Order: sequence, then structure tokens, then C-alpha cells
Amino acid sequence: MNEMATITALQNQIMQEPFGEYSWILNVLIYVFFFVFMFYGQKINTYIMLREVEGSLYKLKYIKDKGRKKAIEAIKEIGKAETDPTARVDRFLEYFTIAPKSLDPAGIVGKLEHILDVRETRFKDDVKLMAPEADRTQINNLENTLEAAMALNFIYKIIRHFYLLGKKTLSLYIIMQLQMILPLVMREAEAYANALKAFAEGQPIGDGVGALVAARLTQGHPTRIIAKDCIAATVPLEGRTAYVVKAEGPGGNVGKPGEAVKTVIEENEGKIATIIMVDAALKLEGEEVGEIAEGVGAAIGGPGVDQFKIEESILEHRIPINAVIIKEDIGDAVSPMRKEIFEAVDKAIERIKQVILEKTKEGDKVIIVGVGNTIGIGQ
Repeated sequence: MNEMATITALQNQIMQEPFGEYSWILNVLIYVFFFVFMFYGQKINTYIMLREVEGSLYKLKYIKDKGRKKAIEAIKEIGKAETDPTARVDRFLEYFTIAPKSLDPAGIVGKLEHILDVRETRFKDDVKLMAPEADRTQINNLENTLEAAMALNFIYKIIRHFYLLGKKTLSLYIIMQLQMILPLVMREAEAYANALKAFAEGQPIGDGVGALVAARLTQGHPTRIIAKDCIAATVPLEGRTAYVVKAEGPGGNVGKPGEAVKTVIEENEGKIATIIMVDAALKLEGEEVGEIAEGVGAAIGGPGVDQFKIEESILEHRIPINAVIIKEDIGDAVSPMRKEIFEAVDKAIERIKQVILEKTKEGDKVIIVGVGNTIGIGQ
């Protein structure tokens, strides 16, 4: 009886409270909010996501404009042009490349290579017009700088396109997909922003680790031009003859390693015991920067022309091909070379020597290809 009396007293006390007397209003508000979210919740979520994307878009625009400004400043400082290069830079940032038709795949690699050659020639010619006082190395570096600015411009315009499309249609699925990929897009944009400084100042970048390995091996040995923008050196290594190939530095350049490998194989009539390719590779989350791994196959990125040429050459002569990779993040690849990546060069050379000792015999000939952008890395 005492307990019942206590409960009744509490109920009376609650009803006497200001809020207790109007508790029905709270119930009505709860139902109103429930129905609003039931019928308009999707639109509310859409507007919230649009605001988040809009914030990232403003940041992308800032990064893009800063990259454009950096490229213009570098051209003015290095090229010493008599006229303002801003208009030409803006034209350059809007350049595009149309891939050849692949409906009939026969001969597609040759067509793609031709288009890429025309693109490279066009870029270099435009840089020469913008920076008439620049030498060959500086032209290569400025071209890389402009390409990084072009990439930032392209990323910004694509994100802006889907943002405006999502805003116009209020399509939850467009906006949701855009919001989900934005963290990765922003990460890539920040990597290109860091690359601009490295390219403008001619600093080695993470992607050049393969070229740095080759430069270490060729140090003190004469080099020769073996293919367009590629050099080769004959180096005695572990009782074998190693033909070490890399892009010609120290300007920003990747060369044509596929053509270089093909030429070396033909010069030796196919009598090559093995090919070892050294390149940077994208690491997975949780893996250490500078970690070394080895495998088989042509370790080379890009549009695939050089990989195709290498694979065609080794197939014709049945040459084994091995790969040594140095793992790094996408940001590391285009940013100034980190200490961990630089220190991995010696480890990579030791791993190359192990592969040579295990897979070849004394007196054999091997090809070592240092793949990557050789900016800031000489012969």
C-alpha cells in the first residue's frame, strides 16, 4: 500500500511540473518529426551531403588555383619570357588526348604510341614557347609541372561536374557516390599539389626510386643513348654482364624503356639470361613505405606501350623476367622522395644481386631496368 501511494504521489508531482502538464505537446512534436523524416528524410540527407561535397569542392578549387599560380611563377622565373605566359598556361591546362579506336585491337599499341608521341612533342613545343630561355632539363621539368597542374584542373572540373549535376537533379545516388569517393580524390589532389613543388624545383620524387637504383649501378661507368630519352651502361655485376637501363636525367623524364630493352636484346641476339625490372609500386594500407618485394613480370605502369614491347621481346626469345618493387603510397610517388624510400635503394640493389646469383650463372648477360621518372636523378 505504501508503494502504491508513493507512485501516485510521483505521478501527481510530475503533472504539477510545467512540462508534465504539456506532455501531449512533446508527443505531437515527436510524431511530427517522425512523419517529416519519413517523407522528407532523403531530401534532408541529400542537402547535408551536398554541403559536405561543396566544402571539398572549395578546397579543390583552392588547390587547383594554387597549382596554376605555381606553374606560372616557375615558367616566369626559369623561362624569362618577354610576354606574360598566363594565357598559354590556361590553354595548356585544357589540353586533352583522344585515345585511338580499339574496336579492332590489331595495331592498337602502335596507334597509341603515335598519339602519345604527338602529345609529348606538342607539350614540349608549347613549353619552349612559354619559356624560351629554358634548357632541355628545365623544359622537361616545366612540362611535368604543367602536367601536374593539368591533373589538378581536371580533377576539380570532374568533381564540380558531378556536384552541379547532383544539385540540379537532387539525385541521392549521384551525390552519395561522389561523397564516398571524395576522401580518395582529395588525397590524390593533395599528392599532385605536393608534386608541383618537386617538379618546379627539379627534386627527385618517390616514383624515381627505380631510376635511382639504376643510377647507383651505373655510377662510374660510361653511358650511351640506347633509345629515345633512355640511356644504358654495361656494368660488371656478380661475375655477370649487366646492361643497366634508365631514363635520361636529370630532367623530368620517363623515356621509352620498352624500346631500350628491345634494342639491348637485339644487340645481343636474344642471348639474355634474365631481365630484372625495378620500379615503385603502390603499397596497401598497413604496409611499410620502402618495403621491398619481388616477383615476375614487366613492372612498369603507364598506358601499356612499353610493357607490351617488353613482353613481345621476351616472348620471342623466351627470356625470363623478374621484378623488384619498392612500395610507397600514391602521395609518396609524386612528392619529394622520402628518407624511407631513399634508404630502400640499397636494399633493392642487394635483392637484385640475390636474384642474379640465384637465377643466372657466371658469365651470363642480364638486363636491369630502372623504371620511373628520373627528375633530379642524373646518370
